[in-house]
Amino acid sequence: MGKLTRRNLVSAGATGALGVALPSVARAQGKRWRMVTSWPKRLPGPGMSAERVAERIAAMSGGRLQISVSAAGEVVPAFEVLDAVGGNVVEMGHTASFFWQGKEPAAVFYTTVPFGLTPTEHVAWVDAGGGQALWDEIYKPFGVKPFMGGNTGVCMGGWFRREIKSRDDVKGLKIRSLGLGGEVYRRLGATPQTTPPGEILTSLQSGVLDAAEFVGPGSDIALGLYRVAPGYYGPGFNKPNGTGECIVSLRAWDALDAELKAIVAHACAAEASFALSEMERLNAEALAAMIERHGVQLRTFPADVVGAARKVAADVLADLAARSEAARKVHDSYVAFRDRTAAWSRISIKAVLEAREG
Repeated sequence: MGKLTRRNLVSAGATGALGVALPSVARAQGKRWRMVTSWPKRLPGPGMSAERVAERIAAMSGGRLQISVSAAGEVVPAFEVLDAVGGNVVEMGHTASFFWQGKEPAAVFYTTVPFGLTPTEHVAWVDAGGGQALWDEIYKPFGVKPFMGGNTGVCMGGWFRREIKSRDDVKGLKIRSLGLGGEVYRRLGATPQTTPPGEILTSLQSGVLDAAEFVGPGSDIALGLYRVAPGYYGPGFNKPNGTGECIVSLRAWDALDAELKAIVAHACAAEASFALSEMERLNAEALAAMIERHGVQLRTFPADVVGAARKVAADVLADLAARSEAARKVHDSYVAFRDRTAAWSRISIKAVLEAREG
């Protein structure tokens, strides 16, 4: 085909060819995918990340690949996204890897680890520290290709209906907490629950839950958790990072040409970067709103709770590494990277923040 110019367009319009031929070509070449998610519709943070990934792919591909996005429960439940994508029910999903630790223990490292990597450290591990290759390896048996597709940043410790004054107050708590953070709470005497995001508020209202962690202020405010659990605790030792993952069916991925593969990969990478920036803004604004308008009580976990959790977390990680060869490989890579970056993080971001505070 010759170069498309204004003269070509005028000529084609005069003959009526353009109005008939190009739409049929677009229909013949275009692909339509479905994306299922683990999030309520357009939830600030991960829900919007899913929407933006789809929008970026459509824009960068010039409409060659268009993706419709479904909220949790519209096509499949929140915790069945991996099965739906790997089973080729849909082509794509937006979710969080620690939902799949029952299927593959090593998957949990790709969302967050208690007392683990911060958001920037985590991105460095995945993109430049060997993490992506291991992620591809452990997900291949499930028939999916994983990408970072968003990040909610540093998370909060959670919402509590009653005050936590010591480690003893954690015992017996029914708390919504997923991933390894949930196991840490279990070993501290609490009872972790795997409540889907859209059911957290009603579970707190009914007393099924005494406490719940989700993300941070920017997403939590949309769920209205402050209405029934006014105590908002930090630091988020259980979730120092919050990577959202995009997973693509390997069958659908392999059917893409090189250009569309690059577009999907770049759309996910762009969202992983943008989401961190947006969540910094949203978290700051939402925290101020919750404290000033909704009476949220911002609290700090007692030192004995954090100290006990840190000790327990080391045991949790060691136990996880012993569960499978894949878990050991990912664990060793993750922990080695955390140890290498710790000294730099201590004299860079930690020192800068301390200096800024004075």
